[in-house]
Amino acid sequence: MLDYIRDPAEILRRSFAIIEEETSLAGLAEDIRPVAARIVHACGMPEVVADLAFSDGAGDIGKRALQRGAPILCDVRMVAAGVMTNRFPARNPVTVAIEEDGAEELAQRTGQTRSAAGMQLAAGRLKDSVVTIGNAPTALFRLLELVADSAERPALVLGFPVGFVGAAESKAALATNDLGVAFITLRGRRGGSAIAAAALNALILDLDA
Repeated sequence: MLDYIRDPAEILRRSFAIIEEETSLAGLAEDIRPVAARIVHACGMPEVVADLAFSDGAGDIGKRALQRGAPILCDVRMVAAGVMTNRFPARNPVTVAIEEDGAEELAQRTGQTRSAAGMQLAAGRLKDSVVTIGNAPTALFRLLELVADSAERPALVLGFPVGFVGAAESKAALATNDLGVAFITLRGRRGGSAIAAAALNALILDLDA
């Protein structure tokens, strides 16, 4: 038998004990600390905390929205699959932009990605939503364009697209937006569906804390 910890509760306890020991969370706003810890847990890199960016009160804004039953709009199915829907406080509906009816046709007709086209098709449901992006920079760019073009603002944007083309730039645009969009994001190329889902799960779990 290999020597390893088998108890899931003990694995979780030790994981967050290590995160607390190795991660500098004290300098973060109190409502962001649970999000930062979950992000570190998702990627195994305490150093990412230095690249977190967030608007004032973003964590509290997200939690209040979730308590009101805010809909969750994810860019891709992989993000939605990682969300702890069983812990939702108010049966919050979850939809996926890339799966919007007509997204593929619109993408082909307009020369944009399916996730961006899906975000466009979901524009009428953005008001008071929690938009969670973990894959597609184009979805984040398109979201900001839609809000700039008079679409209703989401309650919160969790912006964690990953990659080498547009990821850093889309997150920089989110972090410097002058549209009144509340946000939590991670500067640079790093991100991904697991991190995006972890950020949303942190807000969900913090409601019970």
